[in-house]
Amino acid sequence: MKLLDGREAADFIKARHAGEVRGLPPMRLAIVRQGATAATDMYLRVKQRYGDDIGIDVDLYTETGATLLKRIHQLNSDDSVMAINVELPFTDAPELTNEALAAVTPSKDVEGFAPGSEFEVVTPKAIMWLLAAYNIDLKARRIGIVGLGKLVGAPLAERLEASGHTVMRCDEHTKDLAAQLSECPVVITATGQPGLITASMLADGAVVVDAGAPKSDLADDVLARPDLTRTPNPGGVGPMTVAALFDNVILACRRARK
Repeated sequence: MKLLDGREAADFIKARHAGEVRGLPPMRLAIVRQGATAATDMYLRVKQRYGDDIGIDVDLYTETGATLLKRIHQLNSDDSVMAINVELPFTDAPELTNEALAAVTPSKDVEGFAPGSEFEVVTPKAIMWLLAAYNIDLKARRIGIVGLGKLVGAPLAERLEASGHTVMRCDEHTKDLAAQLSECPVVITATGQPGLITASMLADGAVVVDAGAPKSDLADDVLARPDLTRTPNPGGVGPMTVAALFDNVILACRRARK
């Protein structure tokens, strides 16, 4: 089994970022969340550590449902903030998710979620970087994408199709998911449904990218398949997503400087 180690690949990107930041004015990323969970606390620590390592200030704002949008609008108007990250999921006000993402001004929306955002959506960008880092050739290979959410699956499918790749889009309405995936040498899954993808669904020698969060989409029998090339979870897509986020932060700073 070959692992696509996101931590190792992200460390190379982090070293490049540190060099880029040294030549730029001070940068500030504001992370806004509604409530707190153990999973988001862990992810936030990773982001704050990455920022510390490369020299970008990371400020955290924990809001209530009543103060969330007001905080985002305040940060939109703050010239010292070059980038805004809305941390998901919200704990007590999930109905505010779409409104909060859309409230971020496009020039500061480093996650790429706001309408008219000036940045690539971070997790699809991270997945493409990770595949490139391990020289995974996608040409002439059918790519199965499981889960078509707007944060990962849908924008990734659009990106791949725009580049001329053949994409098999799969969601809860897909009939006979196993039969569909068995024809895909590359499978990218992002549903957050633990154990959804089993070993019997996957072709011999398949490449499997697991972007399930907060839990892996892969069943235990997938992890035992020695012929697969796959990401660990955690340690695969997650670290690369953080690197892609900070890549967009640096880009936001460069644009603001101009």
